[in-house]
Formats: sequence, structure tokens, C-alpha cells
Amino acid sequence: MIKLGPGNLRIPKFEKPVYIVAAGQTDFRKKYPEKTTEELCIEAFSMAALENDLKVSLSELKRMVNFCVYSQFADHFGDQLLAASKIHDALGFDPLGNIEVKTGGATGGHSVLAGALAVASGYANCVPVVGFERMDEVPTRQGNAYIASAACKNFESELGWMYTAYYALMAQRYQYEHKVPRETLAKIAVKNHGYAVSSPFSQNPMRITVEDVLENTLVSDPLSFLECCVMSTGAAVLILADEETAYTITDQPIRLTAICSGTHTLRTADRRPMEVLRLPHEPEDLYKNYQHDWPGFSSFLAARMAAYLAYHMAGIKNPVEDLDILETHDAFTISDIQTYEDIGLRPYGRGREFIDSGECYHGGKLPTNLSGGLIGSMHAVGATGIFQINEIFWQLQQKWAKFHADPRMWERYGKTKPADFENLQVKNARRGAAISHAGTGSHVTMAILEKV
Repeated sequence: MIKLGPGNLRIPKFEKPVYIVAAGQTDFRKKYPEKTTEELCIEAFSMAALENDLKVSLSELKRMVNFCVYSQFADHFGDQLLAASKIHDALGFDPLGNIEVKTGGATGGHSVLAGALAVASGYANCVPVVGFERMDEVPTRQGNAYIASAACKNFESELGWMYTAYYALMAQRYQYEHKVPRETLAKIAVKNHGYAVSSPFSQNPMRITVEDVLENTLVSDPLSFLECCVMSTGAAVLILADEETAYTITDQPIRLTAICSGTHTLRTADRRPMEVLRLPHEPEDLYKNYQHDWPGFSSFLAARMAAYLAYHMAGIKNPVEDLDILETHDAFTISDIQTYEDIGLRPYGRGREFIDSGECYHGGKLPTNLSGGLIGSMHAVGATGIFQINEIFWQLQQKWAKFHADPRMWERYGKTKPADFENLQVKNARRGAAISHAGTGSHVTMAILEKV
């Protein structure tokens, strides 16, 4: 049994406050043959620099930058090692130093963590974090195999080189342990595809019903196509700064009060049981009668660890009460409901209550994945964790409508703003969080943002 010591559970702290000052992104598509990866990154950075009501010009902003972080999941897709160097050059940041981060599906979140550490330590005071993925230059079957390589090739790959098969086994185990009806998982797909309808950036928007999901073609039992994330091409950018630099750039910086990470074994069979790591709001005896090994095959220790550290670092006492908006890594409907429990929205075994209660919908206590998430909007992996934080950033600035409701934004991407568009701005939102998740739960970050 794993036993954590005091040093393992030390709460991180930033030596200097870290702020987000701007965000930008492209729309996300299955295929984007008309633009190179460099052009997509330039487009995302241009939005951050020119459309966020900054107090400095593009040229002034670029002269303030002193370090860069790049986020790409796999060199395989574009068949280009050191792809970040090409992006760095295209953005005009040579000869500044930069690093490229790769931690599977959580690459975006860890890239933001790397940028935050550079600012918090004083190493840099203005850091663009640029994420991208080019998933349209290989066939879908080959792309799935590349992605599946982020699990243990000696263990999970025997299941068919496809992540849906990995998570389908988790879904079966979870349903066996906790008796969750298929309709509950289907509700997540309906919600996230539906919110994607109101985003000009989304790849897979649609109004569907629970029946549509249940009758949809299965990818791997019990998960249907409508319950799986999309493979995407696109880019996302955010810019981090210390306090003095942040207020030089904008009057509305959003503080990154915490970003923390957790990991677990790449091979799921190596995961040993332990006592449940309790979050700040969970009473000591909550899991006294819990009948299952934890984390087992249906929970993510990495997510629980990231949440434990982030909540303590940001002073979150109860996430449903203290947060106003949330983005989860809904690669599959089952991973979404697992995350509800891992980050303490409900106790283990009762995650279904969060979706069934209505709290996760717009107008509920903690609206979740109003962006459309990975199921409805995008999963251009290197950009994903950044995209999630961008959406929270604009919500906290009360600028969601600026980037989603303007018909000209839709026209930019060759779309027409739909007649059933919903204004998904969360009124008076002050705190938000985003989960960036990799593998079968091998790496996870949790970021918490706060309006100042």
C-alpha cells in the first residue's frame, strides 16, 4: 500500500504572483489543409495580442517577452522533430530561450505550469505559452495509434491501440462498481455537444438527445461515437506575466492562483491501493465504509493529487461552493464522471449526482465545459489544456460574448452564428478551474484562476 509522507504533500507556493494577461486561439477542425501549423500559431498569438483590449501594441508586447513555452503532444503527426523551433522562429521570438513540453494529453496544462514556474521564480516576467497540434496529416486510424502510444505499449496496447478501448474497460468497471445507468453518461455528451453549438471555435457542435447517444454506433462497448473526443487541428495561446508587467499590459489581468500536478503509473496494472487522499471539504470518516480498492481501475490518483495541492494552494474549501466555472478533460463521458469524483465534486461512487442534479449546467452552481469541451469543441492535444484555460480566462473577464457572440467571429471561420445561439457568460464569475489530463490518468494538472 502506498503511504504518502509530509514532504510528498507539501503545498506548493509561488515566490511571485502569476497572472494571465491575454488569450487567443484558432477554430478547431478535423482538417486544416489551407493553413500551416506556423500560420495557425501566428493566428492564435495575434488574437491574444490584438483582440484582448491590451494597453500595449503588438510590437511593444513582443519586446516585453523574455521566455517562451511550447506545447505539442506528438512529433509523429507533423513528422517534425523540434517543431517548436519552427513556431518560435515564425512568431519572431529568436534568440529568446524556449522549451517544448510533452506530457501526453496533459501537455497543455503542464506547459502552463512550466510558464508559471518561470514567472513565479523570477526567471522571466512575460511568457507566451503556445500550444498546437496537427492531427490531419495522417489517417484517423494511424492517428489513434499514435495517441494510444501514450499508454503503456506493453500492456494497454494489447487492447487494440485505441484509447476508447482503454476507457471502455474503465467504464465497464465503473458501472459494475457503482451501478451507473448509461443514461447518466449520455447526458454528459448531450450537454457538451450542445454547448459547442454556441462556440465559433468548435469542431463538433450538435443538438442531440440521450436517445441519440444510446442509439449511436458503438466504438468500444459501452462508449459510442458521440461520447468520444474529437481529433483536431488548431492552436491556442495564453500569455503569463508577473504583477508589474501584467498591469502594464492590461487593466484586467486574471490571477493564476494555483496550478498543480499529479502523476500515476503509466501501466494501470501497477497501481497499488492506498487510503483515499481526502480533499479539504471531505470529513475524516467519509470513506470509512468504502467497499472498493482505491484508486483501483475506476479512479485517478493523479487527478486527486493535483486537486489536493491546488485546493490548498488557492484556499479552496469546497469546490462546488468556491468555484464558479469549470473545464474538465472530457476525453470520454466516463472520464468526465470519474473526474467529478477525483476533484471532489461528489464523493467516490456518487459522481452521477453532479450531472443528475443539474449543478453542472449553465445557470447551475458549477457550470462545467461551457466551451463544449473535448467532446464538442476540440482535442488538438497540445492546445487543449491552454484552450480550457482561455475559456475560463474570458469568462472571468466577462468577455465570453466578445469572443463567442459576435457574428464576425463566426464569419472569420466561414460559419454562420446559429439561430439557437445561447449566451453562456456566467454572471459575476470570480473563480474557475481547468483539468488537463493525460493517458489513462498518468499525468494531470489542475489550474485555478481568480478575478482580482
